[in-house]
Amino acid sequence: MTAVGGCGPVPGRPRPRGTAAHRHRPAPPRGAAPAGVEEDRMLDHVIKGATVVDGTGAPARVADVGIRDGRIAVVGKVTEAARSVEDAAGLMLAPGFVDPHTHYDAQLFWDPYATPSLDHGVTTVVGGNCGFTLAPLHPARPEDADYTRRMMSRVEGMALVALEEGAPWNWRGFGEYLDALEGRIAVNAGFMVGHCALRRYVMGPDAVGGQPSKEQLAAMTRLLGEAMEAGAWGLSTTQSSTHDDGDGRPVASRHARPDELLALAKTVGEHEGTQIEAIVAGCLDQFSDPEIDLLVEMSATAGRPLNWNVLTIDATVPERVPRQLEASERARKAGGRIVALTMPILTPMNMSLGTFCALNLLPGWGPVLALPVPERIARLRDPDVRAEMLRRADSKEAGVFRRLANFGRYVIGDTYSEANQGLTGRVVRDIAAERGQDPFACLVEICAADELRTVLWPMPTDNDPASWALRAETWRHEDVLLGGSDAGAHLDRMCGAPYTTRFLGDCLRGRKLVEPEQAVKMLTDDPARLFGLRGRGRIEEGFHADLVLFDPERIDAGRATLVHDLPGGSPRLDSRPIGVRAVWVNGVAAVRDDVVTGAVAGKVLRSGRDTRTVATR
Repeated sequence: MTAVGGCGPVPGRPRPRGTAAHRHRPAPPRGAAPAGVEEDRMLDHVIKGATVVDGTGAPARVADVGIRDGRIAVVGKVTEAARSVEDAAGLMLAPGFVDPHTHYDAQLFWDPYATPSLDHGVTTVVGGNCGFTLAPLHPARPEDADYTRRMMSRVEGMALVALEEGAPWNWRGFGEYLDALEGRIAVNAGFMVGHCALRRYVMGPDAVGGQPSKEQLAAMTRLLGEAMEAGAWGLSTTQSSTHDDGDGRPVASRHARPDELLALAKTVGEHEGTQIEAIVAGCLDQFSDPEIDLLVEMSATAGRPLNWNVLTIDATVPERVPRQLEASERARKAGGRIVALTMPILTPMNMSLGTFCALNLLPGWGPVLALPVPERIARLRDPDVRAEMLRRADSKEAGVFRRLANFGRYVIGDTYSEANQGLTGRVVRDIAAERGQDPFACLVEICAADELRTVLWPMPTDNDPASWALRAETWRHEDVLLGGSDAGAHLDRMCGAPYTTRFLGDCLRGRKLVEPEQAVKMLTDDPARLFGLRGRGRIEEGFHADLVLFDPERIDAGRATLVHDLPGGSPRLDSRPIGVRAVWVNGVAAVRDDVVTGAVAGKVLRSGRDTRTVATR
């Protein structure tokens, strides 16, 4: 495939998908202008008779929508001539969905369509989260690019070969990185600038473990300001204990003290249309008082909203939601605003004892799972070792990861040995009962027979009516936003991108916890308003024509399956949409009937120009 934007071939770029060979579908041809009609006054396209859900929460209504020059020109009865028209009777038309938490920073270079998000109606993605970005890179230290790639591979589960082969890595400043994407993407994309990259640029290797001098802190704030002048949406940072670099050391931003974070927050507040995204250890379970104090002070100092992820809602831990939302309540009193991201679906995540996954994050498990495979198997077969691992996994220090410790609820996925034939799809507790083993010992033996390559799927512990009722209640909170897909990261472990279509299907035909109009608002206008997006998030005259047309009787997401379409043949999980008829980005059809058209009408959204300031006071 030839790269878009005149950049030459891009190794490993996935082919647009179809029923067999993932072929491009050309955009529908435009008909000739009717006689006597001035060409420049015609509408480009009209969607006739759709059930319009406009993103405001207002009742759905049947209307025509006319598009001209990338914007919505008419909502109502269209009488103007148009170059093309389509009948949308019986279909729903919504604004394009906005995903507030992705990691498409690298993938967009080899996959300008941001699949599978675009397939599921997402027309705007927010990247640069969790303190991790590919820019800036210091021009005098070419080794910084390798460090960044290895860090992203470890902490965000991106294939190292894909990072090495799929992106050009030819930028220095953050503005150069944004310029490298301009004109070659099919979605709209905005990016925070990562604290880790700022620290590495200024402090070099001392960014891990060191503290900046007064001069270095000034340089860091200046670099952040330059990034925002170039269009960065603000600062992202992490203090999470789960975030380690490619060398297994805490990432750079984890070494930052409050005075450094507050200095950076102050700089964010000096630029238009900016935000803060921050992760602390308590995001995984419950905040400590110092963590709440820090988040509140950062938001109040900047005078900008701060969002974090992900709020896990589980009725068996009823104290978690009130504790996490206490940060939002305290922020409002202090002149700030803290917004929790939460997912409206349960996102399955596969596990393995053979490769890095969430099991490595359980207390005390990392050293065992880092051993060479033969030694690892021997240690796992030791009853005393297993007992200690189980004790630590079920302890308070494990936080939200405690849910992974119920090994009887795991489902066996792909297997690779004759000894494991017939086990795929079976639940470990049933196999353990047949064999007279405890579940963890049984699971270890199954994995050992496959030399630890066995794929494991933990069944969710929070799929009960009480947890779903608690979710519906929590979603109504003014400082709770749907999102947190992590799309573009943890590619072979989870697939959160389809949360949009799966949530809508659940609202229309499943649990019906939210009215469809409100569900669409939660996926469109709510995130657009949080980030101050100019002219996006609604079907309204004058707004950018980011739209998704779908069948309300079918809208859903297919089962996640493993495909090998990353650069270097690396694997990732993919999920096909169900019932999505078309997706438009800036008025141009980007997807039709589950096939990308090849159009790259997406925009790099820059702060100030494309976002306005969302004040907290």
